[in-house]
Amino acid sequence: MNSDLAEIQTAALAAIESAPDGQSLEQAKIDFLGKKGRLTAASGLMKTLPKEEKPAFGQSLNLVRGAITAALEEKGAALQEVADREAIAGIDVTLPGREIHSGGLHPLTRIKDDAIQILRRMGFALAEGPEIEDEFHCFDALNTPADHPARNEKDTFYFDSGKLLRTHTSSVQVRTMENQSPPVRIIAPGSAYRRDEIDATHLSVFNQLEGLYVAENVSLADLKGTLVYFFQELFGPDTELQFRPHFFPFTEPSFEIDIKLHIAGRAPKWIEVAGCGIVDPAVFSAISKSRGDEAFSPDKVTGFAFGMGLDRLAMIKWGIKDIRLLIENDTRFLKQFA
Repeated sequence: MNSDLAEIQTAALAAIESAPDGQSLEQAKIDFLGKKGRLTAASGLMKTLPKEEKPAFGQSLNLVRGAITAALEEKGAALQEVADREAIAGIDVTLPGREIHSGGLHPLTRIKDDAIQILRRMGFALAEGPEIEDEFHCFDALNTPADHPARNEKDTFYFDSGKLLRTHTSSVQVRTMENQSPPVRIIAPGSAYRRDEIDATHLSVFNQLEGLYVAENVSLADLKGTLVYFFQELFGPDTELQFRPHFFPFTEPSFEIDIKLHIAGRAPKWIEVAGCGIVDPAVFSAISKSRGDEAFSPDKVTGFAFGMGLDRLAMIKWGIKDIRLLIENDTRFLKQFA
């Protein structure tokens, strides 16, 4: 029996030594140590041996298995060394290395992250909603009348089902109030869609960030203090702001916010960056009707809302003159933000 094991060991070591590559070495391992290998078959004879012969046979079997395993490892290391030498053969180590270009965040991602971080520090939580909306959440609940221009097919992308691509992320505010009781303090960044002609300042798909704060006794002073702090954190402590009276269906009173833009060699000018206002009581009434309770009764709560285009903020922050640069994926433009 031991002579059979010695013969198996000799044959295995010879096969391993003569293996020219990794595939041949793996085949040798299978032939001798695999489930149907010669050494595995020999070990099956253990059960036929008398009890007193089993210990000696088992010891011999382990020695042979160890010798074959060690030979496999040694040969595998030798073959790998040869392969490594061949892989680097002909490489000129004196050649200069190739420059590795580091990536960077897209300017829209950067401005969004900055804005979210500022507002999160002020206690606002992130909220999300669907981009395919219905008219109730996008218009009706926001006190937008049926004859409002935004509801026209020339301005909004409608589906045959009557659904539409949201024209603003204000619909997220509606859905949040439907599912959460006051106080509510959320921001809703995301894409919005309008049938705008694409030019240097307009895209049909753009990025918005809207905010909502609803609680007891929320005032216009709260709104102004929040947005003055936000824009001065985003653009610098010397940023000048002005609030102009405006009209939005879902806020009353309503304002547009301008910041004074300073460009080298030009006179400073005011540029509009956001819209805001105190939430119209009609919006709270629509929410109360949808919820079936009085949690958002205009007699109990007040609130403010604001919205801004992240694309416009990025253009102001980095002096980008054409909004189309933000979607063209031109590395000559993007690499300056890396």
